[in-house]
Amino acid sequence: MRFLTLLLALTVLMLGCGGGGGATDNPNILRVGNGAEVQDLDPHLVSGVTEHRVLTSLFEGLVDLDAALKPVPGVAESWTVSDDGRVYTFTLRGDAKWSNGNPLTAHDFVYSWQRMLSPALGAEYAYLLHCLKNGRAFNEGKVADPDALGVKALDDHTLEVTLENPTPYFLGMQIHFAWFPVNQKVIETFGAKDERGTRWTRQENFVGNGPFKLAEWRPNEVIRVVRNPYYWDRDNVKLDGIDFYPIDNEQTEERKFRVGDLDITSTVPLYKVKPYQEKHPELIHLDPYLSVYFYRLNTTRAPFTDRRVRRAFSMAVDREELVQNVLKAGERPACFLTPPDTAGYTCTSRVPHDPEGARALLAEAGYPNGEGLPVIEILYNTMESHKLIAETLQRQWKETLGVEVRLMNQDWKVYLSSMNNLDYSVARSGWTADVDDPVNFLECFLSGQGNNRTGFSNAGYDRLINAAYAEADPKARLDLLQRAEAILLDESPVVPLYFPTRRYLMAPAVKGYTPNLLGYLRWKDFYLTR
Repeated sequence: MRFLTLLLALTVLMLGCGGGGGATDNPNILRVGNGAEVQDLDPHLVSGVTEHRVLTSLFEGLVDLDAALKPVPGVAESWTVSDDGRVYTFTLRGDAKWSNGNPLTAHDFVYSWQRMLSPALGAEYAYLLHCLKNGRAFNEGKVADPDALGVKALDDHTLEVTLENPTPYFLGMQIHFAWFPVNQKVIETFGAKDERGTRWTRQENFVGNGPFKLAEWRPNEVIRVVRNPYYWDRDNVKLDGIDFYPIDNEQTEERKFRVGDLDITSTVPLYKVKPYQEKHPELIHLDPYLSVYFYRLNTTRAPFTDRRVRRAFSMAVDREELVQNVLKAGERPACFLTPPDTAGYTCTSRVPHDPEGARALLAEAGYPNGEGLPVIEILYNTMESHKLIAETLQRQWKETLGVEVRLMNQDWKVYLSSMNNLDYSVARSGWTADVDDPVNFLECFLSGQGNNRTGFSNAGYDRLINAAYAEADPKARLDLLQRAEAILLDESPVVPLYFPTRRYLMAPAVKGYTPNLLGYLRWKDFYLTR
């Protein structure tokens, strides 16, 4: 008992020593826990928050967002919009440069957006650019001429963008890596325009245009970026650099923060939330977040080829138990996919917690009390909180449906590959808004969409989403999205679980960040007071 008491006392003492105040060679280097090793540093070939955090330090789009998520000048110093909302004319800065000192021009954006939409590149996020005139047709190979795209360089510093339809969130999308420019000379020095996985992203070859430039990339150890001397707003960049550490173990990351080796973490172990709230509330942050945590069901693999089985698995989940007894960090149960009050939209359809109804549907599908169902495997990327959630669903599905469930964890890159190749039955997933608009959640599940990853395809759903793209009346547009989400919940290719908070630890010495619904980190605003 004395040993246990001493151990507990030491644990509390260690918790009290936190705050990121450890020694460093340069006190003006921000040290960030980044969750996992990045998939790539090619902004046109990645798909995760992990990558977005790094890439927004290395690149900048035409437009940036301020602390209130309002559009502010980025590479473009100004822009005009036509009366019909379809034509944007951007004036680029005369001093915009790449990190190698070469001029960055309007032609670079034309090249980059053509590359992003190239069918041969197969970019998962290409659909974000479908709002460009002929964007979807070009991406799907129905239009072969890249010059038919709605992006033209009128001269070196004037870019004209023509959209298929008025898109109210177009400017806000420019902080997404899908819209970032890439350097044509560097890309084509190491491969073809639409070739994947070439050496251009290696540290000795890399060229970006953001407030920082790549100094070092040691896979599974650190990505180090330093101030970019050619960045147009370099005088207002306060940090000398940022070290991004890929740490996919939540306990390890928290321990590194506690002993002073990190200034910001990517998350907080669930069991540590309450101790920090009680002992060190100044270190822990639980920010509102436009995000949803859900499970994908592979609709191309039995038994999830049957809508009744998918619906039964969703109805069997007790989301209240999950958020109240397992998560306990301000999360809200998700009975629909799109977070409530996303740009004024809240889904009116619901997935009920209905164990009896779930069992009836399963029996109707030919699996009374789960008899005849194969063992169901839940895939998740390595992280303790994902494991805890999977264990909860494993137990709930066993108790309610009588199904045997096993867990499978994979590292980030392998997990993404498994989802992209539909090599799974059930997979944990999450979606954080790229823009504050409900269509950003719902368009993921269009037929053939790069981020669909379920095999789900429904012609009625597609028609409603595409009609919403073209609808100019805000109320009518939201009505179309309501109808689309009702189909999605009824067909159940996904199992919504909860709406997260963004939980992380931040040292008091870190300044310049204002929490926002997108979790957008505008790195050039950060500074340190140590």
